[in-house]
Formats: sequence, C-alpha cells, structure tokens
Amino acid sequence: SVLTGARYPHHLLVQLLLRIRCDGHISPLRIGLIKAVLQRDYRKNVLKEKIPMSLDENSGNDAYQLGRLFAVLERIQSAAIKDANATITDRYFGSASTVPYSVFPRLLTGSKNHLAKIRKNMPSYAVNLDKDLASIIAKLPPSFPKHFSIESQGRFAIGYYQQRESYFSSSKYDSDQTSVDAVTN
Repeated sequence: SVLTGARYPHHLLVQLLLRIRCDGHISPLRIGLIKAVLQRDYRKNVLKEKIPMSLDENSGNDAYQLGRLFAVLERIQSAAIKDANATITDRYFGSASTVPYSVFPRLLTGSKNHLAKIRKNMPSYAVNLDKDLASIIAKLPPSFPKHFSIESQGRFAIGYYQQRESYFSSSKYDSDQTSVDAVTN
C-alpha cells in the first residue's frame, strides 16, 4: 500500500482500535496509523470528509467532536480527583468510542460534580474547562449517536488524542496548571 498508493487493509484500522481498547495505550504511532488509513480512504474517495492532521475545533464530524469531548471530560476528572485509581479513559474509552449514546450522558453528569469541586480551588481553570466543554457540546447534535462505524471510531480516537495533546502545548492552561500543581503539592 505504501509503495503502490493502494488503500491500506481495512483490517489494520480494526486491529489498531482493538489494541487501543485492550491495552488503553493511545500512542502517537497508533494515531498516526489510524490517520494514515483514513486519509488514504479519503484520497481514494471512500470517505467523504478529510481527516484533520492537527486539532480542528470547527470540524463538523460528530465522532471527532465526541473524541474531543471525551478528552475534556478526562481533563476535568483528573483535575478534580488527584491520584484516581482509574480514569474515565481506563473505564469508558471503548464504549464511548463505539456506543456513545450509552456513556456520554453519565459522563456529563459526573463532570458537573467535578467542575464544582474545581471551582472551589481554581475558579479560572474551571472556567476554561467549562468553555471547552460548552464549545464542543454546541457543535454536537441534540442526541448522541447510538453506534459508530469503525471509521467513526478512528475519528473519535483522533479527536481525543488531538484535544488531549492540545492541553500540553496550549499556553492558555499553563498558568492554571501551575495553580493545580501548587494546590496538589
């Protein structure tokens, strides 16, 4: 496929997503391979929508936006609960990426409690997280999709990874993270 320009085997995408669900390791290599498979399918006119190579806050793809939302919810949980035994990613990534209808309402309810806890110690950080949450939710349809195709699961993983990585490179959260570190130390 690399040499001829043909489509990558569909089974590669399936295996990558299964490995992520099994071991929970969402690495740059795995996300890069998922992007490569989906981008090649786009170039071969199998997919209608281009794959974002970096964070695309204005993407109209529901799976991508739900992946971003999942990353924000994980960030909220980790700020509210230090040293948690298991994050929402450990427990819900597989089901959130395949059947979002059954998971996201529960996660959003839990995030309200987490945000309230964050507001007590770091109000400006809570405002930033709340803005991220609101901007993503505004781009979603009124109800969550019941099931995602394998391609949509790939987009979910890409959205999650890109949103999570944006927190590490964003200066908007640097001063707030210093506050988080000061409170926890």
